[in-house]
Amino acid sequence: MAFDIEMIKGVYSRMAERVDAARKVVGKPLTLAEKILYNHLWDGETTTSFARGKDYVDFAPDRIACQDATAQMALLQFMQAGKKGVAVPTTVHCDHLIQAKIGADKDLQEAINTSSEVFNFLASVSDKYGIGFWKPGAGIIHQVVLENYAFPGGMMIGTDSHTVNAGGLGMVAIGVGGADAVDVMAGMPWELKFPKLIGVKLTGKLNGWTAAKDVILKVADILTVKGGTDSIVEYFGEGAISLSATGKGTICNMGAEIGATTSTFGYDDSIERYLRATNRDEVANEANKIRKYLTGDNEVYANPEQYFDQVIEINLDTLKPHLNGPFTPDLATPVGTEMTKKATENDWPLKVEWGLIGSCTNSSYEDLSRAASIAKQAVDKGLVAKAEFGINPGSEQVRYTAERDGLLQIFEDLDAKIFTNACGPCIGQWAREGAEDQPKNTIVHSFNRNFSKRADGNPNTHAFVGSPSMVAAVAISGRLDFNPMTDTLINQEGEEVMLEEPTGFELPPKGFDVKDPGFVAPIEDGSGIEITVNPDSKRLQLLTPFLPIKGNITGAKLLIKTFGKCTTDHISMAGPWLRFRGHLDNISNNMLIGAVNAFGKATNKIKNQLTGEFGVVPDTARAYKAANISSIVVGEHNYGEGSSREHAAMEPRHLGVIAVIVKSFARIHETNLKKQGMLGLTFANENDYDLIQEDDTFNFIDLTGFTYGKPLTLEIVHSDNSKDIIKLNHTYNEGQIEWFKEGSALNLIKKGNAS
Repeated sequence: MAFDIEMIKGVYSRMAERVDAARKVVGKPLTLAEKILYNHLWDGETTTSFARGKDYVDFAPDRIACQDATAQMALLQFMQAGKKGVAVPTTVHCDHLIQAKIGADKDLQEAINTSSEVFNFLASVSDKYGIGFWKPGAGIIHQVVLENYAFPGGMMIGTDSHTVNAGGLGMVAIGVGGADAVDVMAGMPWELKFPKLIGVKLTGKLNGWTAAKDVILKVADILTVKGGTDSIVEYFGEGAISLSATGKGTICNMGAEIGATTSTFGYDDSIERYLRATNRDEVANEANKIRKYLTGDNEVYANPEQYFDQVIEINLDTLKPHLNGPFTPDLATPVGTEMTKKATENDWPLKVEWGLIGSCTNSSYEDLSRAASIAKQAVDKGLVAKAEFGINPGSEQVRYTAERDGLLQIFEDLDAKIFTNACGPCIGQWAREGAEDQPKNTIVHSFNRNFSKRADGNPNTHAFVGSPSMVAAVAISGRLDFNPMTDTLINQEGEEVMLEEPTGFELPPKGFDVKDPGFVAPIEDGSGIEITVNPDSKRLQLLTPFLPIKGNITGAKLLIKTFGKCTTDHISMAGPWLRFRGHLDNISNNMLIGAVNAFGKATNKIKNQLTGEFGVVPDTARAYKAANISSIVVGEHNYGEGSSREHAAMEPRHLGVIAVIVKSFARIHETNLKKQGMLGLTFANENDYDLIQEDDTFNFIDLTGFTYGKPLTLEIVHSDNSKDIIKLNHTYNEGQIEWFKEGSALNLIKKGNAS
């Protein structure tokens, strides 16, 4: 069954006319990304050729998806917007609040027992406002979206950075903060800086041990974690066409790790096959009617250097399997001797403790089948896995089908734990035994991120990212430097054996099947539903609007000057803190506790300028707030990289931080700061970062003249009363400055609805 087919038909019915008009205005052939963007302009048919990386543009996305951890805050905000229902198709997916510990059934029941208050709240709000609800255990949001909602040529936003996974079916799908989603839910335009375009030409065809995952591991190596910022990555060429739809999804998914706005592929036969296999013949039939509009123009792909801002070419025939890590997803190492050399030089533990397969990145039927082919060989050849195994199927449909076809039994024959159809260890929802002792160790997984503490809370866990089949092989060997293409293993009989190349199925040979996919449609009229939140709840808290930051702020104190990588995991950890995602005050107790203080290089230990004593970051921020003193956070490059979680912006705002000043921002986090009425600023001279001292006080000299395109001036007063005056750049346009003046974007929405 195809969800929202009339909406999809509407998108397709206008596409030819709008794209043809855009081609005339732009005056040249168009990429796929441009076609989708110009077809989704809020104002309809374009009369303007937008400047990439410069012009802010209003768009009209087709749909929204929210996962349970971020949906809480998004829906708490939407409840203040004064709307009777959502303006576009919206879904909520319960996949983050389920901890992997014992196994699927028991872990799922434990999650329902401990988080029923949150699940019931999300279900009730979904009913009230006409939102589709996917129950706990139904699957990981992005796999479920790929199976049910993604469609070629569409545009969607989601309150999770890996919303980009839907690019595997030819969408422009973009991760956002909850406040952005609220705009679209409320029937307002969604604003985005018109992206730059990076073209990735894929030639040849994957072979042997190389998988789709290795494409994005290589791209991450080339572009680094910030090389895709403010850009859409568009894959094309014979190699792109040869990939499966779920393989395309894997590549797009991990594009979030290079900072890309999103990634996408043109509509082709593999996407059509996937649509039909997932009971969406009607979508495929409609897409076929406008097929040439659902991919880039021929001239673009023939001469990509003329149409993209940057072009990368990768030959799949010669691409090698990679393992990326540890601690950052762009540190790429080809499997084999290079890994041995690098691991030895850097003292990375060579013994592998765990192999984890799943997450929204690699949990499709194809992924499980390829990994299972390696596991089956191990069983048949008398091998015993040297590392422990954990498997997270991507959806109940994938799990049910994989169980029917015997794939899960193969993993169980290797003593693997089959966890719930949920995110699990990928987001820190993993009760890993012994992690609290913080031993130095190595794990391998098919996830997308491997930041410090990400999977198990242990800063000494060295996590490496690879394809599911490579993760399986390395876990079976128990060695990080194992090369299945050349190395042998000793089985239980003392014999030397080798693993053969993985095999798998693009789609289930017997088709997909499922008894209960886990979807609950909203009731027809939810207007009579009353949403109540217990004021004594530790999990949920109704929001109080933020007050505007007014005047030229003076006497602000330095809260923390962060050193090195500072992701949203460092600013607002996941794992055990996920239970507080609906309670702003409680979750603010994790604010910046993972960030490294530039003074002393410790985490969660900063100086309180009021007392001269050292304490934890949240308590120090609360002390400043109680004294009516504003505070400031300072950081380095790509600040806020990683998850889209807007808690990383709302927590500082709640605890009195008025400005975050850094060398550069990750896109989503910068927008989240703006939405919450804060100042997200960058050093005009990034070396001014070095001027900031531990006891500094800050005065904004010209904040009352805050305008588009004009830098702000900051006076830094040091403890010896010496001063430095520096310039700070910003990317606020006039509309975003209004968010700041009103205290938040949500305040502006409420003001508009009240007038």
